[in-house]
Amino acid sequence: MNQVLNITIKFMDFPAELLLDILGHLDIYDLVRARKVCSDIRQLIDSSSELQYLIDIRYFNAIPASLPVGDISVPTRRQLLQKSETAWQRAEYSQRNSIPMSYSPDNYRWSCGILGIPAKSLQQLKFVQPSLSDGDTHTIDLQQRICKIDSTAFEGYSFSPAQDLVAILSRTTRGESHAYDVTFRSLSEDKPHPDAGSPLVKALDNQIHPQLFDSPYTQSMIFGDYYGLFCKFAHKADGELVDFLQIWNWKSKEASQCLQMFDTDCGTTNFSFLTNDRFLVASARELRLFSLDTIDSVNAIRLVARFSFPALKDPFIFHFITFSPIPFHASAHNQLIAINMCMSAPTTNKSPYFTFYIERNTLLELESTYISRYGEASQDSPSLPWSAWGPKYTRFFENSYSSCIHRIFGFRSADLIGDLVSHDGVFQPRPLRIRDFNPHRVTDFKAGNITTSNQRLVEGESPNSTLFLDPLGPGLPYIETISQEKFLANDMTMEANRITLLSLKVGNSMYDISQSIEMLDFE
Repeated sequence: MNQVLNITIKFMDFPAELLLDILGHLDIYDLVRARKVCSDIRQLIDSSSELQYLIDIRYFNAIPASLPVGDISVPTRRQLLQKSETAWQRAEYSQRNSIPMSYSPDNYRWSCGILGIPAKSLQQLKFVQPSLSDGDTHTIDLQQRICKIDSTAFEGYSFSPAQDLVAILSRTTRGESHAYDVTFRSLSEDKPHPDAGSPLVKALDNQIHPQLFDSPYTQSMIFGDYYGLFCKFAHKADGELVDFLQIWNWKSKEASQCLQMFDTDCGTTNFSFLTNDRFLVASARELRLFSLDTIDSVNAIRLVARFSFPALKDPFIFHFITFSPIPFHASAHNQLIAINMCMSAPTTNKSPYFTFYIERNTLLELESTYISRYGEASQDSPSLPWSAWGPKYTRFFENSYSSCIHRIFGFRSADLIGDLVSHDGVFQPRPLRIRDFNPHRVTDFKAGNITTSNQRLVEGESPNSTLFLDPLGPGLPYIETISQEKFLANDMTMEANRITLLSLKVGNSMYDISQSIEMLDFE
């Protein structure tokens, strides 16, 4: 008679390589929880550089595309990531490199560390990319690329270095049936982009009054496969004044597009993509969340939620609202959104400026909150009141002047503190302020696991402003670090491991000013 042996195999009896392979399929939060099961599993996870690196990426909300690639080992990648985070926490850069510019940029834009500068007098767009040319001496070069433009028709541009794409907006002559020509060109070669469904599309074709159309304000944005164009105070074909928003799938051969019109009384001011199929529109009273759906190969815009702004003291109104751009290469990661507000009133010449932050995932999750309360959104449906979402999920900051720049990357923001020009009319250097809204780091800081002398935890505070009738609330907690060094700069941009400053050098007078690009490497 055969005997059956009952053999009990425990999880830890499997080879370590197999156990690590199994653990590698867990969600990061489950992986962290698995460390608490027993000391053997904790030691196994802690012995794996690969698993520890995955945990670090989630903890720091790092974007893998911004981290070292190629032949660099995982332990080295983890070491570089931790070194960079330490530098950010202390507001201490490891290298500072500068290169002068022979011209003063105007109407410039930043994207992925590249500076775009229209040079209409030369009938070209310049794209300047500062990069290290020598790893030993840390000297830097300015790599320049050129796109030709028609200076008489040039209206604006957007560019996406990650997709090697420049979208150039040009006005048509009065009497044409469309308002603008949009050309999609290669950033590196100044020729039609090879992935463009059509190298040129007609904006607002057969939608405008050919003689009356003259929009005073346009805004454009590239996000992945989509290009959006917003035109304010534009005359329809029947002469009515409206605000237009048109969106294309620029890679589609069918020039798939959709169109949305807003009543000018709504005070629509701006739009921004959040994901591939969600975007925000700001008006004088609220944020509106839209879905970009594809039905029978045709794009369609659908309103999905509405969110009220805090009420203002009479007679102030929200005069203008803008969004800080969201990098598409970071679209799969949760990150902060910065919403900039300018208020005005007929009784004063002063224009207060505020910026508030909210996590992108929070906004997306609030869609279900709205639907559960009001059902499917429509033009006549109510807005989710500020009290139901704002005080808990946002953080407000009052800006001392209109050009205060808040740069965002992931859960981290950076800005220069104070006014660039003093009350005496003199340019003055300013310290750099870094705010870290990463909830993991905030939790560890509160628990005493992080001790840094030049950092402070900010929570429970809100701007002391009599401008708002609704309470702004304590909002998102964050860790603040202010640099000891001061910088004379009028703008900046922020990447995973770098801040790039547009620095100033003042000569004998206010008019004797030269500019340079300075790179602060936090690595």
